[in-house]
Amino acid sequence: MLEEIRIRGLGVIDDAVLELAPGLTVVSGETGAGKTMIVQGLGLLTGGRADAGLVRPGVGRAFVDGRLVTPADGPVAERVRDAGGECDDDGLIIGRTVTAEGRSRAHVGGRSVPASLLAEITDGLIAVHGQSDQQRLLRAGEQRAALDRFADVAVARPLTAYTAAYTRLRTVSAQLAEITERARERSAEAELLRSGLAEIERVDPHPGEDTALETELRRLEHAETLVQAASSAHAVLVSDPAFGDGTPGAADLLGTANRMVAVQASLDPDLSALSDRLHEVGMLLADVAADLASYAAGIESDPGRLAAAQSRKAALAGLARAHGTDLAGVLAWAEKAGRRLLELDSDADRSGALTSERDALVAELGERATEISMARRAAADRFAAAVAAELAGLAMPRARVEAVVSQRADLVGIPVDGRLLAYGPTGVDEVELRLVPHPGAPARPVHKGASGGELSRIMLAIEVVLAAADTTTTMVFDEVDAGVGGRAAVEVGRRLARLARTHQVICITHLPQVAAFADRHLVVRKADDGSVTRSGVLTLDDSGRVRELSRMLAGVEESPLARGHAEELLANAAADKKAAD
Repeated sequence: MLEEIRIRGLGVIDDAVLELAPGLTVVSGETGAGKTMIVQGLGLLTGGRADAGLVRPGVGRAFVDGRLVTPADGPVAERVRDAGGECDDDGLIIGRTVTAEGRSRAHVGGRSVPASLLAEITDGLIAVHGQSDQQRLLRAGEQRAALDRFADVAVARPLTAYTAAYTRLRTVSAQLAEITERARERSAEAELLRSGLAEIERVDPHPGEDTALETELRRLEHAETLVQAASSAHAVLVSDPAFGDGTPGAADLLGTANRMVAVQASLDPDLSALSDRLHEVGMLLADVAADLASYAAGIESDPGRLAAAQSRKAALAGLARAHGTDLAGVLAWAEKAGRRLLELDSDADRSGALTSERDALVAELGERATEISMARRAAADRFAAAVAAELAGLAMPRARVEAVVSQRADLVGIPVDGRLLAYGPTGVDEVELRLVPHPGAPARPVHKGASGGELSRIMLAIEVVLAAADTTTTMVFDEVDAGVGGRAAVEVGRRLARLARTHQVICITHLPQVAAFADRHLVVRKADDGSVTRSGVLTLDDSGRVRELSRMLAGVEESPLARGHAEELLANAAADKKAAD
């Protein structure tokens, strides 16, 4: 439930606070006072599109804030906390800011959020029924949606299953179409992949082979140089009595030094430590010398292996050039190409599987569509009866509205009761609301068979019927009584009051007969200093309501006749509400 709304800088409204309450709250005011801005503000609070033109000239930005009463442990509060906001025992604060440049910000529970989240949170709490909604109900798609709303779970449950199958069918059909339409392209692609993979298989490269081969080639090409370097280093480290001039090597000299120190090492611990270190260095030099000798002995000049390695390098380089990458890239392409080739080669099997799945989905759609159609036809009768009951109270006692559920044959449709019917995301049904103004008259589409005033009453009756089935806690009606007057206007007020027993109802109205049924009456007052027009909102007491109803009746507040009529309207509405209780 909405407890309070504050609007600042929106249109002609300078700064206004709407204190709301359970039951029926009506908002009235003179033409141009800014009643529409209240609906616009509510639209912003429910995540509607922001328009820079709504911002009051000269203020830079407009603000709309609202306080919602919602359980602190309910799903709404949980969603708010998931978004990082806070929802306390006093309620939930939501708001929207619009700048003169058209930028918009939304906040929920003290947290800045996308406007889409604001729409999500208020979706099950606030519903706005305005004049644009009435016009929208004249469209065929909206008429079907209205019937589905009235039918509730009877349609919603099978429609959910239908929608899932329909979505999957579109995916499967698209995949089948791609396989069929691109068969030649896919065959050519497969042939190119096979050719490339065959060349790679012929060369048979291995990961890291190019790096290892490069190392081996350098060793083979410079074998004599490498042997000479290792042998010379070995000769420097260790003397060979069989060769050379007998000059001792580094390892021999280090051994001599170690023996000199070791003889006296027992005399001083520090000298003993140095002796140990000389011994370690000697062992290390001996190991290096041995490794140099082994390395020199292992290097062989092999012209045959050199030629083979060079040929292998050329083959690997040719693969890399052909694919415009290095060996790692060639291997990665081969792996990817292999997977793609398997996919292309399995098209026949995949096509058969997809065809079987498509046929199964078409059959399932037919079954679900049958359930949906049956539920819609059953709901159509109840919907027509409910609307007729509302029209009887709106001075159209002999009129009735029919919700006609029909289908259209299509040779490429889905099978339903032995017929092939056109289908879409909502089933196979087309729904049209038709008016029978009096017994014996032909049924015609509502927008063709009703006058302007009748159309308003029909749309209002539909709105009331749909609203009665609506689970939202707050319902806003923006001049849904347009084109209605006299006794029909009293019935409008009576129906809104009846709806307010189970919902919080906010109604923007210009009819005193409707305003008389209010539990709380707000009036939008404007002030004009000749250059700037400002509006504010006042909550009326009993005497204020009499004056406002007098103005709505006669255009002036102090007319004795108008006051008497206003008091009579209020008394009759109070008696009517008491009798209903």
